[in-house]
Amino acid sequence: MATAPAPVANLTAARARARMVERLRNDGIRDERVLAALNQVPRHAFVEEALASRAYEDTALPLGFQQTISQPFIVARMAELLVAGGRAMGKTLEVGAGCGYQAAVLSHLASDVYAVERIGKLLEKARANLRPLRLPNVRLKHADGSIGLPEVAPFDSIILAAAASAVPRALVDQLAPLGRMVLPLALASGEQVVVLIERTVKGTFKETRLDAVRFVPLLPGTE
Repeated sequence: MATAPAPVANLTAARARARMVERLRNDGIRDERVLAALNQVPRHAFVEEALASRAYEDTALPLGFQQTISQPFIVARMAELLVAGGRAMGKTLEVGAGCGYQAAVLSHLASDVYAVERIGKLLEKARANLRPLRLPNVRLKHADGSIGLPEVAPFDSIILAAAASAVPRALVDQLAPLGRMVLPLALASGEQVVVLIERTVKGTFKETRLDAVRFVPLLPGTE
């Protein structure tokens, strides 16, 4: 008896992404630029083959190395915060490149994406995943993301894919005038929330706490 085809094989990736995007729209993602970016990136190419049939579910999936690929809604929500008000994302720093998926999404929204990953073997995976997409504005680096990339700063946008116990001062200092940073913040209560940091015209910083989330912790150093 023939084995039933896997769901992603049975339903083309393009149709699966379109359904994912429609679900995100129904769940409250409104920025059409963000939705279009997620519609252009083949999420199934960034997960393990055994999990490909679940690639377009709205869930985080394991990557190995005790890391996960964020659920599509969170990727969309954090990107939407950075472009809210018709803002251009500009030169963007991503802390926690993981498998490369979010960097690929950001490549369709930002002029340049600098994606940093502290786990060397995971960064190799990201490079392999991104190579077929030929994205000229994405640069990957094996580095400690908690200290950013001062040699490339300032950044118009910074996004973290790991939860910090406090807003990293080094990253705040690398925000350009009118820059924005979005990150998951671990609270003393054990909860995590998305925080939006905005640099004002006067050079001061505005902090807004938003949705409850769950991310792996932001760790220092490299391995």
